[in-house]
Amino acid sequence: MKKIDILVISLTAPLKIGIYENGNLIEEFESFEKTSEVLPLFFENILKTKKYEINELYYTKGPGSFMAIKITYIFLKSFSILNGFKLKATLGFNLNGNCPISAMRDFYFIQKDKEIIIEQLEKKVFAFTLPQELDYQLFEDNSLPYYKLPVV
Repeated sequence: MKKIDILVISLTAPLKIGIYENGNLIEEFESFEKTSEVLPLFFENILKTKKYEINELYYTKGPGSFMAIKITYIFLKSFSILNGFKLKATLGFNLNGNCPISAMRDFYFIQKDKEIIIEQLEKKVFAFTLPQELDYQLFEDNSLPYYKLPVV
């Protein structure tokens, strides 16, 4: 069995999941389905195939879709506790080249001088991509979600 790490990016659609061996991306998965439906099926499949041995779990803790962040955190935290894995997290800006992250309608989360603010921008798509190499230094043990809700 290959020893792997799994990265989950669920801040915006599509949900992206990467499987990493020795820090290198070896498999990727993408879905526009609901995070609550996809995550359990993905992990069930990983466990059933017995092709991999999970070492650690990584995810983007925010900012982004409040519901997706909450579902991802609860699922991954529970899964990590039940199976004895570490769960580590990073802000989404660390995995998208510090581009704006959609908040709602034409409002975006922006990181300026290590502060996260919300600004109205012309509607654009800033897509996340799974890194080819996982930079473990970007992730921290504090895996609590980062919730910053946009002004309604």
